[in-house]
Amino acid sequence: MEDEVDWGQFGQKLAAMARDLLAQDSLNATLQRITASAAELVEGCDAAGILVLHDHQVETVAPTDRLVIDSDRLQAELGQGPCFDTAHSTQGERVFRIADLTEEKPRWPLFAPQAFELGVGSMMGFLLFTDDEEFGALNFYSRKTGSFTADSEQAGLLLASHAAIAFSSARTHAQMEHAVATRHVIGEAMGILMGRHNLTEDQAFDALRRYSQETNIKLREVARRVCEKGGIP
Repeated sequence: MEDEVDWGQFGQKLAAMARDLLAQDSLNATLQRITASAAELVEGCDAAGILVLHDHQVETVAPTDRLVIDSDRLQAELGQGPCFDTAHSTQGERVFRIADLTEEKPRWPLFAPQAFELGVGSMMGFLLFTDDEEFGALNFYSRKTGSFTADSEQAGLLLASHAAIAFSSARTHAQMEHAVATRHVIGEAMGILMGRHNLTEDQAFDALRRYSQETNIKLREVARRVCEKGGIP
């Protein structure tokens, strides 16, 4: 008989996790706390990580175990697996649960047996975000088959829902900080050009923009080089 989840106790732990996530001071710290919570709170979970798929390139974020890195790399090398299927699903699927990877060879003839050899017996995954360019999923791994039940899926879904909100908030904050830093370095570079070449603000910005377009180097990088070298390289 499957062990029943104490939903009252789980709810208390989930609330504590949500508060903890919002208290993190960086995107990386938030992601690390998300995966650590996944491994701690979901019964049967031996490891967790976030897989980001960008233009068929796979990045493993905040893995709690080497098993996560190896499994993600295998999906990337083979171009098949549960995360690739979910990312390209036309049905809007947000969850996958694989009770026994040894039974999935017909669906993933290359990935399933090789992932099992790595030590993956069961998997679950929950969509964290998706847009035109990127797909991100919170994945749970067990070294045993049959570890993830319907209750495990429900617990994972609740955790992933809180994680998605915290992740979105942290990513927005990180993007804002990046934008502020970019404006600052561009402004500093413009000041250097204005002082050295007696240019107006518009002329200094146009000089940076032209060099960026001609060299196919991002504007922020051009500005950083100007600040380092005292002028356009």
